[in-house]
Amino acid sequence: MEKGVVCVTGGTGYVASWLIMRLLQQGYAVNTTVRSHPDQKKDVSYLTNLPGASERLRIFNADLDRPESFSDSIQGCVGVFHVAHNIDFEGKEDEETNTKKSIDATISILQACLDSKTVKRVVYTSSGSTVMYSGKDLSVLDETTWTDVDYLKSRKTLGESYYISKTSTERAALEFAETHGLELVTVIPTFIHGPFITPHCPGSVHTLMTMIFGDKNIFEFSACTPFVHIDDVVTAHIHLFEYPKAKGRYICSAVDITLEEFPRFLSQRYPEYNVSSNSFLKNVKESKIFKLSSKKLLDTGFKYKYGLEQMYDDAIDCCKQKGLL
Repeated sequence: MEKGVVCVTGGTGYVASWLIMRLLQQGYAVNTTVRSHPDQKKDVSYLTNLPGASERLRIFNADLDRPESFSDSIQGCVGVFHVAHNIDFEGKEDEETNTKKSIDATISILQACLDSKTVKRVVYTSSGSTVMYSGKDLSVLDETTWTDVDYLKSRKTLGESYYISKTSTERAALEFAETHGLELVTVIPTFIHGPFITPHCPGSVHTLMTMIFGDKNIFEFSACTPFVHIDDVVTAHIHLFEYPKAKGRYICSAVDITLEEFPRFLSQRYPEYNVSSNSFLKNVKESKIFKLSSKKLLDTGFKYKYGLEQMYDDAIDCCKQKGLL
């Protein structure tokens, strides 16, 4: 516990579980939250079996629908990584309800951080979707760019409710922190890819593996797709928690590939999966090519370790080990 105790919300998710693993490796003690289910006990052995977990990992039950349930896990912590977020791509809940729940839960968690008197900094996991739908004619997007909610609604994009919720929640979190003098940093990752320790294949990995899996329901990719390796995302979270001058938003995106290059890359590197370019080109959602700039993050001294080849190699190896390929 030489580095102190930190809280990671949503511990069973893709980013949170990998983050817990790395925090334990780096000497932190970790409190994490999992959502309890009345009818079944959630298997969290992939967390409790991590090296150092028996001595330095504590698991708390908490639910975003009951924001006050997070306060126990935050008490005594020096930092909080707020990763948990309701994911509702199917639109089971109306967008306004989903967004209000997300904002209320996040503000409640930030208030608990203030009340603790021990939390020095909060790192909030945002999403590339909070900058990618500005409706402006930009070739480079940076931290000053925000998704325009009205523009997003007009596009009828798959996942619209989630994107609106993430955008509105990040804005509300930054405003609350500014008003109350709480140190808050937001990390904005793009498509997260690579290996995973969860028993199921994470949503972003499954989306990026549809061509490898031979899935006919291919996601609507944009003309240029930005990627980042899970380990780089998690390392950026810890780096920004520890970097003294960190402030505000940080885009975390390592590489971009165009829709034309994408199938060529996959078919050349993994010929055994017979990736077809035809299925890709039918699913162009956004014809304009733009790039997300990581300059602000790189200026802090952060360095990306993984390229696209390693992301796919690691994801494929992991899927094979888990019997998914």
